[in-house]
Amino acid sequence: MQINRINLALAISLFVAAGAQAETNTTRSRERLERQVRHELVMLPYYGIFDRFAYQVDGGKVTLLGEVTRPVLKRDAEGVVKAIEGVERVDNQIEVLPLSSHDDRLRLALYRAIYGDVALSRYGLMAVPSIHIIVKKGNVTLDGAVDREGDKSIAGVRANQVAGVFSVTNNLQVINKEKKK
Repeated sequence: MQINRINLALAISLFVAAGAQAETNTTRSRERLERQVRHELVMLPYYGIFDRFAYQVDGGKVTLLGEVTRPVLKRDAEGVVKAIEGVERVDNQIEVLPLSSHDDRLRLALYRAIYGDVALSRYGLMAVPSIHIIVKKGNVTLDGAVDREGDKSIAGVRANQVAGVFSVTNNLQVINKEKKK
């Protein structure tokens, strides 16, 4: 009877350990898949500061989100993600922004206002600039990452100063919070 209890306890602990190991492997697999999806998306040749990608990974299903200025970018994003090992299904919900000469003028003016600012110009020197400017029917969304809260504020102010902009949503994330003195 005592041996059966020991064997039962041992079997339960092995079962729990196997479950924890399977969960760890699943987490690692999801993280690997997320890194590969991100890498493939940012490497697309027509991906730029006026486009935004987001995605969700749920097992072998990848949901693509965001906005792009060119339909070919939506199609290419789906194609490169489908080719990743472990991806079973792609739900492409990327929005192709409408053609608009007004929005095109705003994109150029916003680019100059934001990346022309001395405090923000360094973000434009990256291989993939970290401040993305999404313009849809005169409404602007700033997306991406900056180092300081002050940079986020400056970007929002500069965008709001551009003539013809109806609204600005500042979704910039501060990666390295300024150290309080």
